[in-house]
Amino acid sequence: MVETRSPRQLRQQAPTRRSRHRHTPARRRLLSWRARGILASVAVVVALLAWAALARALAPSSNTSVTRFDAIIVLGAPADSDGNPTPKQLARVTQSVREYERGVAPRLIFSGGAVRNHFVEAQVMARAAEARGIPESAIFVEPKAKDTIQNACYATRIMKEHGWRSAEVVSSAAHLPRVGISFSRMPLEWRLDAAPPLASETAPGQGVETLLETLKTVHYLIYASWAERCEP
Repeated sequence: MVETRSPRQLRQQAPTRRSRHRHTPARRRLLSWRARGILASVAVVVALLAWAALARALAPSSNTSVTRFDAIIVLGAPADSDGNPTPKQLARVTQSVREYERGVAPRLIFSGGAVRNHFVEAQVMARAAEARGIPESAIFVEPKAKDTIQNACYATRIMKEHGWRSAEVVSSAAHLPRVGISFSRMPLEWRLDAAPPLASETAPGQGVETLLETLKTVHYLIYASWAERCEP
């Protein structure tokens, strides 16, 4: 049996249909603005990462051609929870000791404060260097730096206090571009030198390390470079 409806019943249903259609454009506009916001956010993130990657690619590795320096500056990394040197710290110490024994410089400056725990990074690395035969008289400790900008600034202060003007700077390979950006502002002659890579810093771990350093470079470019100005 076919259901029939009166004209009055049809008129009562018509407004309901029209009300649905009236809300559809508003919803579409809302979704459109959300999509635009998401796309804009993604574009900003991609642009910042590209900027940081370019800055890392163009970062200087030295500003001098000399091969002998007044000091070797070794940048810190966190010790473990018991205050023992981590593999990353030991790699940097090993490279600095090797350069010292080659006669690259007659002294070592270890830079790094207590960042992730209460153990001062510079002191932990200095003890590791002494255990490898470096005389105490050739070791200097900078115990306050909390980041790479402060590493560069505070180590340069020690250099200036002693009248030293040139340094080789040792750190992990992935860290060096950001180190080069920071030291490019210092009144020193300098060059960078990479510590031996760790197993975790080879592929695919190397990609993770590079990504983390790229994100830190973003932070440097948009904030730290002007907010953490430091006069050596």
